[in-house]
Amino acid sequence: EPGFGGQKFMADQLPKLAAIRAYIEEYNPACHLEVDGGVDPVTAPQVVAAGADVLVAGSAVYGAADPAAAIRILRGE
Repeated sequence: EPGFGGQKFMADQLPKLAAIRAYIEEYNPACHLEVDGGVDPVTAPQVVAAGADVLVAGSAVYGAADPAAAIRILRGE
C-alpha cells in the first residue's frame, strides 16, 4: 500500500489512470496527470500509455548505481 518509498507498482490502477486521463481531456486538457509509486523502467511506459505525463521515480533513480543513467532510461533515451 502507498506510504513509503520502494513500493511495488500497482498495475491494477492502470485502468483508473486511463479513465482519469479521459476525464482530464474532457474537462481540463491543460491539467497534468502525475504517477508516484513503483515507477521504474518497466512501469514507466505503461503509465505513460495509460495517460500519465508526469512521473515520480524516487527509488528507481536514487537507488540506482548511476542516477543520471537511470533518468535517461526512464525517459527512453
